[in-house]
Amino acid sequence: MQENREISALFTLIDDPDEEVFSTVSNKIVEYGKGIIPNLEDLWENTISEDVQTRIEMLIHRLHYSDLLRDIREWGNSPYHDLLFGALLVSKFQYPELQTTPVLQEIEKIRRNVWLELNSFLTPLEQANVISSIVYNYYNLKGTEVGYTNPDDFFIHKVLQSKKGNTISNGILYLILAELLDMPVRAINIPKQFVLAFFHSDYDPATFSGHPQTKISFYVDATTGQPFTHRDIENYFKRISVPPTVSYFKPLSHKRVIQVLIEELAKCFEAPGVQYKRNELLRLGDELD
Repeated sequence: MQENREISALFTLIDDPDEEVFSTVSNKIVEYGKGIIPNLEDLWENTISEDVQTRIEMLIHRLHYSDLLRDIREWGNSPYHDLLFGALLVSKFQYPELQTTPVLQEIEKIRRNVWLELNSFLTPLEQANVISSIVYNYYNLKGTEVGYTNPDDFFIHKVLQSKKGNTISNGILYLILAELLDMPVRAINIPKQFVLAFFHSDYDPATFSGHPQTKISFYVDATTGQPFTHRDIENYFKRISVPPTVSYFKPLSHKRVIQVLIEELAKCFEAPGVQYKRNELLRLGDELD
């Protein structure tokens, strides 16, 4: 953006010690939108004061976040919620300059490798084993339980780069691949877990009035790709002393899956210096209600 007199005047006030003045200046700068970021980056490079550099960094973050908030809102309000696009929006919270093309290319490469091993004679369990064999053995994806020390475990582009993610991010990758391959796999609402379920191909949650569990063939642990049975789920509910009600077996919408991703990611930012990120993420999640 070409620098005009107003921008120059605002930039001279970024180091003002009066917080009220700085707040007014900040809001004025943010009103310019992302186009002003190169000017701010140039100012950062020519600034000696670390305090002023920190203020500039926060301004750049606010500008990126403002754009992300709008994008999340538009995604949530759209008639179709593409799961990969939703996951990439979450990645852009921490990596606003993320280039999405390499991610799309990598996922297409994995999808094609799985597709080449599939045929119409395979049972759903055999199809699941093909996905797991390619993704977790050939591709060598590793999984961990959900922890809150490394935010990168939640970002799908980082999962693809490092070949390591947690149950949620690995699960989202599995769901994306299954959808591209036209397999009826959905995340379900099992307490304290991110469980994938292979539904019968004729199941439609919008019209089916019975217990959705009767339409589930088996389940998949997204951490490892291993399938497990109805009995395993029953034993889990007994262990946590929770009755297995109908709501736990209903498929989660793509919006809800992304909400879960955002809410769990927010727990990585509980420390005093980064709590603003937790609050920003929770606001993103609220946009999907």
